[in-house]
Amino acid sequence: MTFRTVGLMATLAIAFSPAIATPATSASIDDSLVNAYQTNPQLSAQRAYVRATDESVPQALSGYRPRLAITATGGYQYTDLVSGVGDLTTPIRGGQITRSVGATASQTLFNGFQTANRTRAAETQVSAAREGLRVLEQTVLLSAATIYMDYLRDSATVEVQRTNVRVLEQTLSQTRQRFKVGDVTQTDVSQAEAQLAAGRTQLQSALAVLTTTRANFVRIIGMQPQALQPGAPVDRVLPRTIEAAVKIGLTENPNVTAAMFGVDVSYLQVKINEGALFPTVSVQASVQQAFEPSITVPRQFAASAVAQVSVPIYQGGAEYALIRQSRETLAQQRLNLQQVRDQTTANVIQAWGQLDATKAQVSSARDQVRASEVALNGVRDEARVGQRTTYDVLIAQQSLVNARISLVTAQHDRVVASYSVLNAIGRLSPTVLGLNTEVYDPSEHYHQVRDNWFGVRTPDGR
Repeated sequence: MTFRTVGLMATLAIAFSPAIATPATSASIDDSLVNAYQTNPQLSAQRAYVRATDESVPQALSGYRPRLAITATGGYQYTDLVSGVGDLTTPIRGGQITRSVGATASQTLFNGFQTANRTRAAETQVSAAREGLRVLEQTVLLSAATIYMDYLRDSATVEVQRTNVRVLEQTLSQTRQRFKVGDVTQTDVSQAEAQLAAGRTQLQSALAVLTTTRANFVRIIGMQPQALQPGAPVDRVLPRTIEAAVKIGLTENPNVTAAMFGVDVSYLQVKINEGALFPTVSVQASVQQAFEPSITVPRQFAASAVAQVSVPIYQGGAEYALIRQSRETLAQQRLNLQQVRDQTTANVIQAWGQLDATKAQVSSARDQVRASEVALNGVRDEARVGQRTTYDVLIAQQSLVNARISLVTAQHDRVVASYSVLNAIGRLSPTVLGLNTEVYDPSEHYHQVRDNWFGVRTPDGR
């Protein structure tokens, strides 16, 4: 097999052409993304964090619900007293077992809308946590797509370098034979030997890089890379213009939406702190049954219902400081939102520009490979008739190797750039990509726990 044939196969290992047959057990980039989406531990931890955040809503809703308590007491009581006046006194001495049981119920009727605002703030925090989960989902999927293409690139580079070593070995052997018959000098032999040594060094370096990439592949995707299929760009789901991409990014990027929810939470915190200046209205009812509460009373029953209104007048000024502090935090969050929007716009423009550049780089790299192949064949033909030296052949051959590696790298960058654009606009998700996997729905757990009044078991059984 010639250098040109093997090199072309290695280059096409990461091309987007469907013409190359793949084994039945091969894995596609979509399969790798699905595996990363399902098994990545960092993503699973973030999902658990969202589920924990869901519990803040029933905690806030507890302010609407009554509080019930049952109390029971029991013990021994000894009494020694004298009742009466003057000579008409009666000593009372003795001990008895005292017992009592009671129940108390209290309900807050009004607390300056603090419960309502706390509930809305908790719901907004849940929404912000879901956007944080989307950020991590996109990060994991982009990392998985990148490492998938990294492995294809590095494995193709290894094949190019390995083929280069074989060709250099053949070149050295031919040069030595020509030296024996006097066609070339010892200098030509030494040049061929030096180029072969350099080729072997490049091969070992490529193998070392591939070993590191394989370890990262397992870490991110969660499986060994075996018989990987070519990767393809996701241009089919990208907007057609950069203006449309920027517009989508400002509305759908999870970093932007999370920052918007952060503004809402800060606004509601202002309202919660302002609620401390309002009066509080509550009712409380209690009943108590006591047995032998004293030596002269065998049984006692009491019941009460009380309404209470508490109007804050002055509490040391802490409530006013909290209000001012929360307003400054709100202003900070609004500025942060603008900063995130500006950064998102810059990221989309940068990713789009990189995508355009990689398209041109792939085309140029292909032209470079074709020209280098023609040049190498021409130099070899000229060398056979004595018009070129062995060094010229070695240089032309190395130029072809560099051109093939450049094409491999450009095709890698082309695919990764398309995923980067999708990530920048906020649409890098299993649904948009059409991945064959069940999409995690954080709202399912939220609805399971939102209205729970009691119970310590989580919906997943823990």
